[in-house]
Amino acid sequence: MREKSDCLVITFQTTTAALHWEDTAKEKGISGRLIPIPQEITAGCGLAWKMPVSEKETVQPLLQALTYDMLHEMWL
Repeated sequence: MREKSDCLVITFQTTTAALHWEDTAKEKGISGRLIPIPQEITAGCGLAWKMPVSEKETVQPLLQALTYDMLHEMWL
């Protein structure tokens, strides 16, 4: 079982947008991974990107250029 921690979760309206973000994040060296949408959140495609809160400043400019639904800060 993974240890829970404070994290950022980005949700997407489409699977294509989630996969596009995954490619961009890997290209830019942003840590994180695709996860199923947590029960506490409702979103379009069922996928979300989970990453450490410490990455927030790094991803803010990138998110403006990409299609995403919401950015959540939560304990997972």
